Amino acid sequence: MGQVVADADAAVGPEAPKSVLRNRNFRLLWIGETTSAFGTSVSRVALPLIAVVTLDASTFEVGLLTATAWLPWLLLGLPAGAWVDRLPRRPLMLACNVVSLATVLSAPIAYWAGVLTIAHLLLVALLTGAASVFFQTSYQVFLPSVVNDNRQLPAANAALQGSESVAQVAGPGLAGAITQAVGAVFGLGVNAITFLVSSWCLLLIKAKDEVHAVGGHRASMMKEIRVGLRFVRRDPYLRAFTLFGALSNIALTGYQAILVVFLVREVGTSAATAGLLISAMSVGGVLGASLAPLVARRFGTARGLLLIQCLGSPFALLIPMSTPGAGLSLTVVGGVGVGVGVVAGNVIKGSFRQSYTPAALLGRVVATMHLLNYGTIPLGALLAGALGTSLGLRATMWIMAVGLVAAVVVLLVSPIRRRRDLPLTVAA
Repeated sequence: MGQVVADADAAVGPEAPKSVLRNRNFRLLWIGETTSAFGTSVSRVALPLIAVVTLDASTFEVGLLTATAWLPWLLLGLPAGAWVDRLPRRPLMLACNVVSLATVLSAPIAYWAGVLTIAHLLLVALLTGAASVFFQTSYQVFLPSVVNDNRQLPAANAALQGSESVAQVAGPGLAGAITQAVGAVFGLGVNAITFLVSSWCLLLIKAKDEVHAVGGHRASMMKEIRVGLRFVRRDPYLRAFTLFGALSNIALTGYQAILVVFLVREVGTSAATAGLLISAMSVGGVLGASLAPLVARRFGTARGLLLIQCLGSPFALLIPMSTPGAGLSLTVVGGVGVGVGVVAGNVIKGSFRQSYTPAALLGRVVATMHLLNYGTIPLGALLAGALGTSLGLRATMWIMAVGLVAAVVVLLVSPIRRRRDLPLTVAA
């Protein structure tokens, strides 16, 4: 890959059209993914609550549960990118939904039969995580085909991120309420239904799902994987985003993996209150998705991204200060601030990657970046579980919060700091 083409105003260009929701195919994708995000947000809280409340899991076991869900990114991430570039994305996404549906339903069935164990929950996390690797990679590559206008990608990503954040606001609160009323295991049933809705919406989409051949023929799997790795390694922008994502996810997932345990056992909240607090923290994602296009247009995508990360990450330092009563507001304020930075940054980075990367390479580039971004998540979860057991929950929350702030240094020393906007294209 050659050097990046300099273009001071390239990243945003003209203001993205505001009619993305008039696109029928995008509306269907948006409805399906919003519904799926709602169910996933319920499960994300329900699984650790099942482990803690129903199975009396240890702090390390809760961290292991989160790590297992993300482990497939390390094992399958690179091959998934090559397969997504080879195969039609929609059938692949439908197959992932079927696998996830069957896996999630197995937990309530095992619970009703009286045989649910931590090992079973770990298997659920592993299989749904494997399906998610292929689904998320396919989804990132499929979106430009659905939108069919790169100018609309920022608006499309903002809509999807925003609705996902809205789902995350309601999901944890519902998970906590379900746990309080009938047990956390029933929250997984909500997620199972959302896979059906997502699949139905995918079936109704009428968009060209073009598969690009490489050099007129199919190269070997390893060769295709190496091309994607080399593209990301040599590009200064993609390389910086990948390293930043890897480091920040260690810290971010570290504190999230033990947040439920921290709130219930260290701060002394009930399971329902923990769910409501996490729900309130998710408001930051809604704000971040709304602010991202505005910040990008006002300050530029490069400067806006740096501003968002520098202001949002330090809010994580408030979370370890949480105490019972009024001190719980620190949890909410800290989580909201972090959420604004994470989601707004994801909107800008995701839109940049989709418009910047050649279409024939997008699946492998997404998978390569996700391999390192998501591949560090199991490390963060296991590290938090181990530190929480040895040093204590509050000390571990402090370590993770400081780590999240320190990760921003990667962006500050990258070429991004010298630009107003991120570029749209690379040299041939």
